[in-house]
Amino acid sequence: MKTELLQGNEACVKGALAAGCRFFAGYPITPASEIAHGMAYELPRLGGVFIQMEDEIASLGAVIGASLAGAKAMTATSGPGFSLMQEHIGFASIAEVPCVVINVMRGGPSTGAPTHPSQGDVMQARWGTHGDHPIIVLAPSSVAECFELTIKAFNLSERYRTPVIVLADEMVVHTREKILLPSPDEIELVERPKPTEPPEWFVPYRDPGTGVPPMPSFGDGYRYHVTGLLHDERGYPTSRADEVEPLIKRLFQKISQDFDELQWGETYYTEDSTLNIVAFGSVARAALRAVKEARAKGMKVGLLKLQILFPFMRRKVTQLMESSNTILVPEMNMGQISREVKRVNQGRCRVETLNKVSHEAMTPEEILGKIEEIYD
Repeated sequence: MKTELLQGNEACVKGALAAGCRFFAGYPITPASEIAHGMAYELPRLGGVFIQMEDEIASLGAVIGASLAGAKAMTATSGPGFSLMQEHIGFASIAEVPCVVINVMRGGPSTGAPTHPSQGDVMQARWGTHGDHPIIVLAPSSVAECFELTIKAFNLSERYRTPVIVLADEMVVHTREKILLPSPDEIELVERPKPTEPPEWFVPYRDPGTGVPPMPSFGDGYRYHVTGLLHDERGYPTSRADEVEPLIKRLFQKISQDFDELQWGETYYTEDSTLNIVAFGSVARAALRAVKEARAKGMKVGLLKLQILFPFMRRKVTQLMESSNTILVPEMNMGQISREVKRVNQGRCRVETLNKVSHEAMTPEEILGKIEEIYD
């Protein structure tokens, strides 16, 4: 273990390198540019490759190509760039290509407020690309979590052969904090499943029973057809219902079958709380301070900090609702995670929202004010 003073974006770089990332393609964009800067400096020193692409569409295309060739690969972007990547996120989903996308949220829509915080990309992260598709979205709220969740993003991407999104906000990535970095032998890494049968027996998208087909690298000698079209087990386009439906269901099942493992969050003061806050990112930091101040005033308030946004932690949130009179969802958007909370509520308790869209940080005082209003 060693201690370093890092910015959130710098911690994402260190997390990616520790996870084995050796390819980065991207285009500088505020407030994610420090990730590209860091990867440009570090990757050549480790025998990896950094490419500055002409735009974000090409960036994710290059990342997909590098992953197909066997590299752990990543890109990083913000608002408008994330919008441009959506078609390739869909391609990576259906072709089952592991890759990591870090999206540092900023004010929007459009060019919006490039240097100001927002949490307006939550639903875009879930539903930005068209068609039914599964997705995994992680949300750090500290510099340490930028490091830890970037590693987890790579592990999940390799394990499930799927794109994974790290959804940070500007406040988190530009915060500088002291964190403890583990030594390489303390970090658990996951590698994509590889075929064990001879090349002549290999069927690229046949379910081996785990939901995740083995994935050879291009050049390994295995016949491997990749397409964005709906495809059969061999990877070739098909419109047969008996081939299409099992494919789509398997894409969802390979992640949903492990739903109990994908419940990452932290609770604070929820043992006796009747009012509980559900928050993520920088707002969760402000919420924890507000909870402590409310507790000092005798109010029974708790906090669930979400570290994974999708698959949504409905079981954990449901458990919290069953012991609560009220759930408060503060967020820097018009109400995106609160929609998920309301969807699973089903009348269990009252759900209140606190939305801030001025592209300024949400403060503990604002959350405490809402807590006091609910208590009154």
